[in-house]
Amino acid sequence: MKAQLPKHVHESYLKHRRDLAWKIIFPVILSTVLCIALIVVINLATFRDGGDVARWAAISTLWIVVPTMLGMLIFLALLVGIIYLLARLLNIAPNYTAIAQDFFYRIKSYAKRAADAVAKPVIAIDSIGAGISRIFGKR
Repeated sequence: MKAQLPKHVHESYLKHRRDLAWKIIFPVILSTVLCIALIVVINLATFRDGGDVARWAAISTLWIVVPTMLGMLIFLALLVGIIYLLARLLNIAPNYTAIAQDFFYRIKSYAKRAADAVAKPVIAIDSIGAGISRIFGKR
């Protein structure tokens, strides 16, 4: 015997089914029909009664080239701005990088002195213990 799953008849499931049909399937089908209609109208205008194919090719080229050119102009403006800011930064940077480098060298020397100061008592105690062990013959 095959088990049958219960059918979903609650209100939220029915609302989901209505929304699926009207908010997903219908717009997809409508946009597909409109695209096909647009293709047919363009073909009729282009190829019927000695239509001007060259004009339509030029229009199509414009629709492809103009957005690309605008995008490239924005990219060029960003690139020029970055180059200008880097040129300004290179005039300023050596002074401040030298100051920062000196600062971090000082921090390094302070950190090394602090680490040596912390380790010195431990090393001294270990060396005294090693000396005592050596004197009494424990190896």
